[in-house]
Amino acid sequence: METYSFLRELADSWVLLAMFGFFVCVILWAFRPGGSATYDEIAQIPLLRDGPMPQQKKKCADCKGCTSTKGASHVEA
Repeated sequence: METYSFLRELADSWVLLAMFGFFVCVILWAFRPGGSATYDEIAQIPLLRDGPMPQQKKKCADCKGCTSTKGASHVEA
């Protein structure tokens, strides 16, 4: 049997079956019950704001009521 004929028969039978099995596995993995939370989070990416998120105001550990976003300057609230 020639090499080409052998490879052609192999591709027409076993490789096709292996590719179909891989396809079925990918589909089953994508629709598994535990993946829905991940896919819901990924689906929200286009709806997020463009640009950086607003900076959170943190209170300094050494004063009361300080709402400074930088550690050196203290702004009393």
